[in-house]
Order: sequence, then structure tokens, then C-alpha cells
Amino acid sequence: MPQKNDIVIGPGCPTEVAVNVIGGKWKTLILTYLMTGPKRFNELGRLLPHTSKRMLTVQLRELERDNVIHREVYREVPPKVEYSLTSLGESLRPLLKLMAVWGEKVRTTKVPKSGQY
Repeated sequence: MPQKNDIVIGPGCPTEVAVNVIGGKWKTLILTYLMTGPKRFNELGRLLPHTSKRMLTVQLRELERDNVIHREVYREVPPKVEYSLTSLGESLRPLLKLMAVWGEKVRTTKVPKSGQY
């Protein structure tokens, strides 16, 4: 039986579960932007100018399906939709902050090749 500090590997391991939920080119960035508060679709699109509307929609739907974000539809004309973190999404805050710290460390200690980062 694995101990508390053991790393479990293989199919269905906890890391695989995490990557299945927050993996993908845009999901961690979406979550990082939602850490500052609810955002509307077009606002996220402006923050992620290199993603298509279709890809953003797919990523948001997957995060919503996995209960990481909440989609709130306001009954207005025109309809207003906001995305925010759920409690499960909020639990990712320490991980996302650590990723930002690590990314900053890599960025400042290593000169990337053109287009690498």
C-alpha cells in the first residue's frame, strides 16, 4: 500500500487525473485569469488573443463539466454569461501560483530560443 509521500504512477494515477482535468493549452491560463474574479466570454477571449472562439468554448465547457468553473447565465437582453471558479477550482489556486513562480524562475534564468515560450 502506498505511503503518504509515495508517488503513485500508472494508469489512473492522481497526476493523470489532474492532467486530464486541467491539461490542455489554455485551461491553466483560463483558471489563472479567473483567479482575479469572474470573467465574461469576450473578456477571456481578449486575455487569450491566440485562441479561437471555438477552442475557448471547448476548454470552458470541459472545465465546467469537471466542476472546476461555474457558468452563470443572467436572463438579460442581450444574455450575459460569466465564468468563475468553483470551490474545486479555488483549490487549484496554490498550484497555479506555484506554476507562476516556477515559470518566472525559468524565464529569468534561461534565455529561450525564439518562439520557445
